Amino acid sequence: MSRPVNEEDLHAYVDNALDPARRDDVDRYLQERAEEAARVRDYIAQREALRAALDIPAATPVPPELNLLRLLDARLVRRRRLWRAAAAVVVSLGVGGGGGWLARGGLPTDRASRAVAALTDEALASHAVYAVDRRHPIEVVAAERDHLATWLSNRLDRKLEPPDLEQAGYELLGGRLLATERGGAAALFMYADKQGERVSVLVRPMAAELNAARTDGHNGPLNVCAWIEGGLGYAVAGPVPDKRLDQIGDLIRAAARSPS
Repeated sequence: MSRPVNEEDLHAYVDNALDPARRDDVDRYLQERAEEAARVRDYIAQREALRAALDIPAATPVPPELNLLRLLDARLVRRRRLWRAAAAVVVSLGVGGGGGWLARGGLPTDRASRAVAALTDEALASHAVYAVDRRHPIEVVAAERDHLATWLSNRLDRKLEPPDLEQAGYELLGGRLLATERGGAAALFMYADKQGERVSVLVRPMAAELNAARTDGHNGPLNVCAWIEGGLGYAVAGPVPDKRLDQIGDLIRAAARSPS
């Protein structure tokens, strides 16, 4: 008997990444489930639309402003400028009040700062991509909360539960699996308030010895607060004030620290 079809099989089916036998299993699965079949057709339509939109002939030269080396050089220049500005703030104040700036500046010798920078970058990018999708911001809906927690716990090899943000006025929409820049797994939980404004919570494994205090950052209208504690990195992102993100962060930290 073949193993049950799961979410990963469906995404591999959309990407034409299944062997023929497994694809037959998924075909049979979808034939018996009209709602799932409709969802897969939506995914395929999105994939084809993206391919059509990005179907640039291979011979077309890359515009200078999109050249990878130029982009990397520009990023390094921005990081150096930010680090110099942060250093100037610390020197002028004579205290450690520039901690958040230092973390976002990417202090080269500070492993925790580099980890927080990667965490905040991924949280901002993930929120920008998924929160605007009105139909498919998540892979597993809140109604399947237990399945969501088990699935993401298994993939991250950490005990995970979707944070409860009802005290802050946010209801869980669901969650999804993300890939980190190192090829690992991360979890993204999506929430909405009564007005439909969304915030997301990204959780990813970190080295057990890493710890970092909460750091605020932003990109355009999006704000983020991030920290590392207990072998996990957390980042809360959304188009809401820093103070509200910090309140949400306090709820998450309190829940993580409480005995299970």
